[in-house]
Amino acid sequence: MPSPQNKPTPLQAMLALIRRNAGPFAGAMISTVMIVLIGYLTPLLLAETIDCVLTGKPSALPGWALAPLRALGWSRAYLADRLWILGLLLVGLNVVNGVFTYLKGRLTAVASENIALELRERLYAHLQALPFSYHVHAQTGDLIQRCTSDVDTIRRFLSVQVMEVVNALLMIVIALVILLGRNARLTLYSVVCVPLLFAFALWYFGKVRKSFREADESEGVMSAVLQENLSGVRVVRAFGQQEREVEKFETVNDDYRRKCFRVNRLLSIYWGVGDIITWAQSLLTLAVCVVFAVRGEITVGTMTLFVAYVGQLLFPVRQLGRVLSDTGKSLIAMERIQEILHAPAEPEEPEAQRPALDGDIVFDHVSFAYPDDGVPVLRDVSFTIPAGSTVALLGGTGSGKSTLVYLLQRLYEPTGGRITVGGVDLREIDRSWLRSHVGLILQEPFLYSKTIRENVGIVRRDPEAKAVEHAAEIAAASGFIAKADKGWETVVGERGVTLSGGQKQRVAIARTLLKDNRILIFDDSLSAVDTETDAQIRAALRHEQEGVTTLIISHRVTTLSQADKIIVLEDGRVTQEGTHAQLSAQPGLYQRINRIQTALEEELADARSAETAAAQDKEVRA
Repeated sequence: MPSPQNKPTPLQAMLALIRRNAGPFAGAMISTVMIVLIGYLTPLLLAETIDCVLTGKPSALPGWALAPLRALGWSRAYLADRLWILGLLLVGLNVVNGVFTYLKGRLTAVASENIALELRERLYAHLQALPFSYHVHAQTGDLIQRCTSDVDTIRRFLSVQVMEVVNALLMIVIALVILLGRNARLTLYSVVCVPLLFAFALWYFGKVRKSFREADESEGVMSAVLQENLSGVRVVRAFGQQEREVEKFETVNDDYRRKCFRVNRLLSIYWGVGDIITWAQSLLTLAVCVVFAVRGEITVGTMTLFVAYVGQLLFPVRQLGRVLSDTGKSLIAMERIQEILHAPAEPEEPEAQRPALDGDIVFDHVSFAYPDDGVPVLRDVSFTIPAGSTVALLGGTGSGKSTLVYLLQRLYEPTGGRITVGGVDLREIDRSWLRSHVGLILQEPFLYSKTIRENVGIVRRDPEAKAVEHAAEIAAASGFIAKADKGWETVVGERGVTLSGGQKQRVAIARTLLKDNRILIFDDSLSAVDTETDAQIRAALRHEQEGVTTLIISHRVTTLSQADKIIVLEDGRVTQEGTHAQLSAQPGLYQRINRIQTALEEELADARSAETAAAQDKEVRA
């Protein structure tokens, strides 16, 4: 990864991509040269036919160009009697031109598609390597837009406009050489407006580049709003926010429309003014050619040649604005792509350790503050989780529970103190190794739009059916899977939208159990299941995951009470530590929550008893 000082510019990055596909681009360039040459041979052949073959005037072609005709014995009289040869030659030139046009299109397509493939793969791979903190702040819709729309902008530029640059330069140079050779004074009249057209193209490039950047960024914002809405469709409907979401989308959509309109308005101005300048130059050339022809200073063939060549000369200059516009778009797209590719990835750790992870987990005076605000989230936290034990965490919102989980997976590093597993500092343990042996089940698990079987087995390349089904039994998921429309082959929808919260959590638990876990973390991931299912899952886990160190984050006392040790966090500090019996007897947060939940359970039990009694009394009276 280049350092910020050595980071290539967007143009350098683009040229590097072209160099890696030099073969197809070289072939396309040769084809472009042939197309341009053939394009200029056609009017030249027509001019020579009019002046030499039909009217008998001397040829203006150099001797080396006439040598092949003389070798074949094709004199002027010979060709005048056989004009079909010249006609056939014109047809042949256009056929050859068609062949080279096909080769140019095919080769540029191969090169541009290869580059698009490489960019998409590099982007996707690098996104996987970026740290957790990057994804916390990045907008998913904007990332998608960069990986798709921006890559496609570069693909289109490389497939069309790169060869247009070669084409334009060749056409301008060849046209000027031929025209100057025929009549230098007339050539000056024929290009008098070209500098103006060129200057106007540069002005347009400067304006449209800025406008395109604004439009591209606005499209990223719109994509982000759309992605957020579709991802949170259940929340939107639950709170009846459809109209507000439509208004929000209309706002960003209108902003994108206005910025695209600005780009299109600039394009319209350029083409409109460019057409005026081009037509003015063409009319001026025609008028001067007619005057020169009437005076006898040029032949009709030369006039035909000038009129044809001026059109071919003006076209690439006029196209320069579009080429520059697309160049600006592609450079901005490349710059946005580079922002991802040059974002610092998690550093490689070739010397990192891969211990068994079966020892005690020790938080030794750990402190942490997120990089954004620097506000301490954890303050001098110290506790030990004995190997193979079950430890529960209780704390209010913002107390630092989830942060402890992030640190335990090395998604962030402590700003103070250290965390060890079996005496080895986490910072010395290979990240991939650590995460592959630490199973994490979140409160809101992410499921893919695949079948239940694929979602459970996704952590292994070729999971055995028995292993998948056994994991589902431990997670108490077999029952609802059997009742599902297509059983294990039921598609759960994007993000598991067709399943209830408890069902998603159980599928996520089953998926995690297929890993080789040495440490298992439940981040409030049993909150959506009833207490009976909760107890069933925990009992199965104790039996099946014996020896696995388990960390449970929960607010449910019935869940916490089964842990070997309970740790209470308040405002980033450990305020209580002990068993359920010990903490229930101590004044503090745990005792208060225990009393509240116990009272609620007693009230609920009394209500159920009253309902049962009322029902029995009703039966007796009946």
